[in-house]
Amino acid sequence: MQHFEVLPKQKGLVRLQHNPCKLLDFAELRLDRDEIYAGSTGDREAMFVVLGGRVTVEAGRERFDRIGGRANPFQGRPWAVYLPPGTGYSVAASAGGSAEVAVCSAVADRVEGAVPFLITPAEVQTGVWGADNFARRYHEILVNTDRKVQRLIVGETYTPSGNWSTYPPHKHEEDRLPESAFMEEIYYFRVAPPEGFGLTMLYTDARDIDEMHRVVDRSVLKIARGYHTVVSAPGYTTYYLWFLAGHHRTQAPVLDPSVGWVQKAVGMLRREEGL
Repeated sequence: MQHFEVLPKQKGLVRLQHNPCKLLDFAELRLDRDEIYAGSTGDREAMFVVLGGRVTVEAGRERFDRIGGRANPFQGRPWAVYLPPGTGYSVAASAGGSAEVAVCSAVADRVEGAVPFLITPAEVQTGVWGADNFARRYHEILVNTDRKVQRLIVGETYTPSGNWSTYPPHKHEEDRLPESAFMEEIYYFRVAPPEGFGLTMLYTDARDIDEMHRVVDRSVLKIARGYHTVVSAPGYTTYYLWFLAGHHRTQAPVLDPSVGWVQKAVGMLRREEGL
C-alpha cells in the first residue's frame, strides 16, 4: 500500500519504502549514544524535529549543541532545526543516551540568504483545535514565520483517547486561491501506550482512493491527494507529526461537504465546554 506503511525497527536513517508524494519525503533517524550521522540536504529543505533524547546538530557554520530533552514526543514541546537546500550536516546523539529525530523534507530551490536556524520550545505555538470528541491539542513548529523558508509547514497534533482529529476531513488538491491551495502532506504517528492503535481514513470524492488503516506506533500516512481524518482508540493517545508542502506556504483546506457542517458547531460547543 503506497499511502500507508509502518517503519521497521532498525537503527540509523529509516526511510520510506514507498512514497506517492512528489515534493515531500520523510525519514526517522535513530542514534545510539555518541553515534553520529552525516549527510546533505541536496535539493531539499529539511526540518529536523527531535522526538526523544538530545542531539548536537552541525550544519554549515552553525552548531546547535545538545538540543532536545523530551523522552518521547508526548512529553512537552519540541526542539527543531531547519536546514536549507545544499546544506551539509551532522547529527550526534549526546553522551547521555540514544536519540530519535524526525526528518521532514521538501523539494526546494536555493534561496539567497537562507540559513540553518533553531526553533526552541518557547517558539512553538500551542493550543486546541475542535471541540467535544474531536478536540485535539497542537504544536505549530514551523507555520507562520518571517524566516526564509520556501515550502515546509510543520507541526504536531495530540489526539486524546476516543477523539477524532483532522475533523471534519479535509483535502488540499488544487491551487484555486483563496478557496483552495495545493498541498501534499505526510503524517508520522506515535501511540501511547505504544501497543495501542488508532484508525486513519484517506479517500477522494470519486472513491478511486478509499482506504482505512490501523494506526500503530511509527506508522506513516502519505497524502498526495484526498480527504483525510484520524481517530484514537479508547484508552490511547495518538500523536502525529504533520508536514506539508505546496507551491507556496498558504494553507486553504477544503472540507468534505458531506460532514463539513460540523465545523460550524465548534464555537457553540467550545462555549458550552467553557473553552
